[in-house]
Amino acid sequence: MSTFSIFLVLITIVCFLLIIVIMVQNPKGGGLSSSIGGSTQLGGVQKTTDFLDKSTWVLAGALIVLVLLSSLSFSGTLSDNNNKIIDASQSAAPKSTEKTTPAAPKPAAAPVKK
Repeated sequence: MSTFSIFLVLITIVCFLLIIVIMVQNPKGGGLSSSIGGSTQLGGVQKTTDFLDKSTWVLAGALIVLVLLSSLSFSGTLSDNNNKIIDASQSAAPKSTEKTTPAAPKPAAAPVKK
C-alpha cells in the first residue's frame, strides 16, 4: 500500500468524522448536544458544545494538513516521460509507400422501361 493510499484512507476517515460532528451540532441550541442531559452529564451542555466546536476545528485542520501531505506524496506517474500511454512514435500515422488512385465512379444505372 503506497503512502498516497494511506493518506486517502485517513482523509476519508476524517471526512466522515467531520460530517458526524457537524451533524450533531445545532446552531440554535436544540440539537443532540442539548438532549444529552443536565449539568451532571459530560460536564453540562456548555462543555459539550465547546467540545464539538473544538473538535470541528481540529478535524478541519487535520483534513487540510492531510490533503497537503497527500499532494506532496503523490508520485505523479502520469507526467513521467517513460510511462506515456501513447508513445510519440505510435502517434503519427504510418506513411504509405505506394500511391493509390481513386476508384473510378460507377455510371448511374439507366432507368428500366417496360
